[in-house]
Amino acid sequence: MKRPPGRGGPLSTLVGIVLLALMLFPVYWMVNASLQPAGNTLRGGWFPLHPDLSGYATALRDQGRNLVTSLVVALGSALLSLALAAPAAHALARFRLRGTKVVLLGILTTQAVPGIVVANALYGAYNDLGLLNSHLGLVLADSTAGVPFAIVVLHSFMRSIPEEVIEAARMDGAGRLRVFRSVVLPLSRNALITAGVFTFLLAWSDFLFALTLTTTDTVRPITLGVYQYLGAHTNRWNAVMATAVLASVPAAVLLVVAQRHVTSAATGAAVK
Repeated sequence: MKRPPGRGGPLSTLVGIVLLALMLFPVYWMVNASLQPAGNTLRGGWFPLHPDLSGYATALRDQGRNLVTSLVVALGSALLSLALAAPAAHALARFRLRGTKVVLLGILTTQAVPGIVVANALYGAYNDLGLLNSHLGLVLADSTAGVPFAIVVLHSFMRSIPEEVIEAARMDGAGRLRVFRSVVLPLSRNALITAGVFTFLLAWSDFLFALTLTTTDTVRPITLGVYQYLGAHTNRWNAVMATAVLASVPAAVLLVVAQRHVTSAATGAAVK
């Protein structure tokens, strides 16, 4: 019997299950270890038959402020990246400007610059401007990676918006700013959400800027908190793993909520 196109056999299904189990095993072990009593996680069972929440209590007490710091910085970086990238992407996609390809190439090239180079350069500037150990400083630093990424994502989407839609708005008397605000942005909602999600995740998982641009406990993102927490509490792995679980929750929730928006279907709906 001929197999339907696009469907694998039992072997493919088995391989997929094995690969999925391998990828999810670290997550399972992290959650399992967070529910074990304090001590060496290697002595814990495969399943927490008697869950111990003391690790989460310790993590919230010691790392709660760091979680809030990461949330503020990641949200600020995502909003700033979108605010700068959206008009830039629209201009590059719609206006006939000289050197557009060169500008896009330069934007892509910035993604290849090692983060340590940017961090070291920012440290000297921040030291002079008084931005070390500040939320604003981390937001600006994380945006150096978020803005180019968002421009690339939004540019490719905004180019696909039919010219007829733009011209129809212009014929109705809308200026460039109103067209951008009332037509382009609503049609680009899915692209904006996609770019926002990934710029948020870039800032949420940042470690290099946090390590370089913060020197005190005043402003400490969760990534740096886990790093320093690990060295100070190596005998309390349940608290370390509980912190890792708590740090994973916002990113996981964001991806689940935004997954249906991570698509480019808005243009087709608009044309209809």
